[in-house]
Amino acid sequence: MNKPVSFGKNSTEVIKVKEKINQLFKDKLFLVMLVLGLLTIVAAAGVVTIQRGTVPDEENPYMQLQDSGALIAEEESGSQERIQTEGPANATKIEPVLPAGDTEKVKAVPETKAVIEQETEEEAEAVGTGAVEVVPLVLNFTDADKMIWPVMGNVLLDYSMDSTIYFPTLAQYQVNPGLVIQAEVSQPVAAPANARVMALGTNEELGNYVQLDLGNDYVVTCGQLKEIQAVEDEYLEVGQILGYVAEPTKYYSIEGSNVYFQLSHEGIPVDPLDYLE
Repeated sequence: MNKPVSFGKNSTEVIKVKEKINQLFKDKLFLVMLVLGLLTIVAAAGVVTIQRGTVPDEENPYMQLQDSGALIAEEESGSQERIQTEGPANATKIEPVLPAGDTEKVKAVPETKAVIEQETEEEAEAVGTGAVEVVPLVLNFTDADKMIWPVMGNVLLDYSMDSTIYFPTLAQYQVNPGLVIQAEVSQPVAAPANARVMALGTNEELGNYVQLDLGNDYVVTCGQLKEIQAVEDEYLEVGQILGYVAEPTKYYSIEGSNVYFQLSHEGIPVDPLDYLE
C-alpha cells in the first residue's frame, strides 16, 4: 500500500526539477540574447566610425582647395627665388665709379635715408593722431598801428574822458571811456586787430562783452554782443568774427542797438578814434 504513494511523490519532484531547469535555461537564453544584441550594436557603431575615417582625401573639396593654394604659393615663391638668384640672363652687376675722396659721401647715404624715413614716420604719426601745431600770433600793437572798425556805423556817443557828454537813455551827463557805434541787430562784429581773447563776460550796462589783448598792454573791450564765437585764450586774426550785435541793454534803449568799443593802454582808456582806420 505504501509504494504507490512514494511513486507519486517522486514524479512530482521530477516535474518541479524539470521546470526549474527549463526556467533557468530560459533566463540564460535571455541573457545570451541581450549580450548578443549589445555586441551587435557596438559592432555596427564601430563599422560606421571606420567608414567615416577612411574617406579618401581627394573626396574632400576643402583639402583640394588647400592643396591647390599651397601649390600655387610654392610655385610663386620658387619663381621669385629663381628671379632673385638667377636674374636676367644678360644682367651684369654695375658698381658706381666714384672719384677719389667720395667714399665718405657713399657711406653717408644710408644715414641720410634713415633720417628722411624717421621724419616721414613722425609726420605720419602727427597726421594720424589729428595733431595740428597751433602757432600763436605775435601781438605787438603800438601807437603807430591802426585797427579796423568792429562794425561800420555812426558814432552815437563819442569818447570823452576830459569832459562829460549827455546820455539820452540815462538823461544825464557823464564821461564816456569808449565809443558807442550804431549797428543793426545780428550784424557781425569783427576783431579790430590780431589779438588773444583775454576774457568773456557780461554785465547790466554792456551786456555780453569780449576783452582782447592786442599786445604791449593794449586791451580792447567790445560789448552789446550775442552768439559770441570766440573762446578764452584763442588767438584771432584781424577781421575774424567775434559775435553778433545784440538788442541794446536798458542803459542804451533810446540810443538803439549798438556796439560798445573801448581801447585801453596800461589800464587807462584812450580815444579809439586815434587808432581806427
